[in-house]
Amino acid sequence: MNGPTNPQPTDGRPTTGNGPHVVVVGGGIAGLAAAHRLVTAGARVTLLEGDERVGGKLLAGEIAGAPVDLGAESLLARRPEAIALAEAVGLGDRLQAPATTTASVWSRGQLVPMPKGHVMGVPGDASAVAGLLSDEALRRIDRDRELPPTDIGDDIAIGAYVAERMGHEVVDRLVEPLLGGVYAGDAYRISMKAAVPALFEAARRHPTLADAVRAVQRAGAATPADAAGAATGLGGAAFAGLRGGIGTLPGAVADAVRAAGGEILTGTRAGALLRGGDGRWRVATRQRVLDADAVVLATPADVTAGLLAAHAPAAADELAEIRYASMALVTLAFRRSDLTDTGLPALPGSGFLVPPVDGHTIKAATFSSQKWSWVADAAPDLLVLRTSAGRRGEEEQLRRDDAHLVDVSLKDLSAATGLTARPVASVVTRWNGGLPQYPVGHLARVERIRAAVTGLPALRLAGAAYQGVGIPACVASGRRAADEILAELADTPNEIIATSRTADPGTGHCP
Repeated sequence: MNGPTNPQPTDGRPTTGNGPHVVVVGGGIAGLAAAHRLVTAGARVTLLEGDERVGGKLLAGEIAGAPVDLGAESLLARRPEAIALAEAVGLGDRLQAPATTTASVWSRGQLVPMPKGHVMGVPGDASAVAGLLSDEALRRIDRDRELPPTDIGDDIAIGAYVAERMGHEVVDRLVEPLLGGVYAGDAYRISMKAAVPALFEAARRHPTLADAVRAVQRAGAATPADAAGAATGLGGAAFAGLRGGIGTLPGAVADAVRAAGGEILTGTRAGALLRGGDGRWRVATRQRVLDADAVVLATPADVTAGLLAAHAPAAADELAEIRYASMALVTLAFRRSDLTDTGLPALPGSGFLVPPVDGHTIKAATFSSQKWSWVADAAPDLLVLRTSAGRRGEEEQLRRDDAHLVDVSLKDLSAATGLTARPVASVVTRWNGGLPQYPVGHLARVERIRAAVTGLPALRLAGAAYQGVGIPACVASGRRAADEILAELADTPNEIIATSRTADPGTGHCP
């Protein structure tokens, strides 16, 4: 265990109330969502976060005085979980759709408008991607209808499957950059079942891949605009942000947890998970030992594996096999007057994606001042944009210093858009081991992990390592863990809960 030399409780409001005591380990958005659900249901909650702040990969910051997101910058609005959480903690009026949803692909030295007739880069017919792909690639797409059905079994790599049916160019120029932006992984290894489940299920029912894509598109068209998005004025937008940044959401959730009586301890790592003679959990940190009626582990897979090794070795072994990718975000601020002096660059829409096959360093660029009106309103004299770099297997660039990442970002931006001005400020944010990888068989692994943990009383897992890396998926995993804990504790004999109500969660002892 590591932490301060002198074990002292970290600042935080004491846990109050008479409900069972639940310790949530991990203060990313999944752990915060679990804590919020638990405390509003009447549980006594203590959340432990090893970092000095909560939020994980959600981080609000600033550049040249302009507020920006230095981590995740948007959430999927067509799923209700994250929007509902934002509303529950008082941020509903700050939800905002992007000012523009058009984007481009920087392919073969040209910015080409992002095609619309596809599902995660997989087209329903060749005409949908005309202008981006070569004539030979378009003919290859049309030949999909002539191929016999592919047996995709229980899972398949989406890149390998699409390449077999429609050719490598579709994968390299469209599927790869789209999936790379989500997982920072390799499309030829990413699980289709985990990453694009609707397309996977459709592909099992239809004879060709194009048929499966069109079935998914028809299902989407037949679905009414998302109720959550419509109710918040998002107008059915696919994505949403928060005025001031998505990075403001964790702090608001933490404040709501504290206001409801929960305790949040930052700079406090869970060093060991123990079982007492009374059958209750004990979570040992450098500062204190906490007795708990239940535990939610919302930590990265390797941390969770270490905590579970003595209690569920099979689950720990599976968790240890989950790999993570690292990436970096380079945020840049330019004076608009400097852009005028050097010639206005071509900055269409909200940004562009970059196919790795072209050999560039950056994987994407977001024109933040154009995508989010709150950024433009806060700093009208600045143009703020950001690039991303790094994916699984390409970590060598991330070992270079910040100045190098800024320089290569500027070089790629200049080549793509004609931007030649120098930024007045730059911020490099590194997310080492930030994104779990979902290879073929990932969901089967998750099921084995959950089955191995099922035998442990009042313990659940949550986070990006399991069934979705997006913010709504992480919120959903936290709420699911909390709801399962609450259901299990509701069936616990009253005398055990009564014992927990009289215990001091900060003065427990290791058995």
